[in-house]
Amino acid sequence: MGFIDTIKARAKADKKTIVLPESEDRRTYEAAAQILKEDLANLIIIGSEEAVKKGSEGLDVSKATIVDPEKNEKTQAYVDKLVELRAKKGMTPEKARETILNDYTYYGVMMVKMGYADGMVGGCTTPTANLLRPSLQILKTAPDSKLVSAFFVLDVPNCEFGADGVFIFSDAGLNQNPNSEELAHIAYDSAKTFETLIGKKPITAMLSHSTM
Repeated sequence: MGFIDTIKARAKADKKTIVLPESEDRRTYEAAAQILKEDLANLIIIGSEEAVKKGSEGLDVSKATIVDPEKNEKTQAYVDKLVELRAKKGMTPEKARETILNDYTYYGVMMVKMGYADGMVGGCTTPTANLLRPSLQILKTAPDSKLVSAFFVLDVPNCEFGADGVFIFSDAGLNQNPNSEELAHIAYDSAKTFETLIGKKPITAMLSHSTM
């Protein structure tokens, strides 16, 4: 069984609820349709029923839960919580409502924060900085992580290196020119991620893309 097949099997065995905030992008619906077809996760798509119906035309996303922030009864609770979390930063009820109704990434993160979802996937139309901002403001980093870093997984067929050809590469562009302490934290978090995702003992190598 390959790496992706293993991840899918684990997802099916312990189904999570994932929020998809970018309901204006066709790729969101294409991905949602495939995930629902394979029964990999419970999905929440944020947007009006009309917008979701139009955006998903020709695709079956009927098993997804559609949440319209304008009509959802939980929206006020999200507004109140955002004010509570960001009060010291000048957040007001009016600003909080405007923020989560006009930026669905904030709405999705609030759903995770309040326990109505396990995670959120975004980034097809939202710039990285705008995607990270609500996560850092509301969810924060893990207790033993001192900075946020990015990684991507490489799954190389018929490869004798890595974990049967599976590698994690970090930091893939989020932290520009990190210092030695930041590199150490990135290496530590990457090793933990490797063990969690792949289930094998990590071996860490420090690479440089410097032209020197």
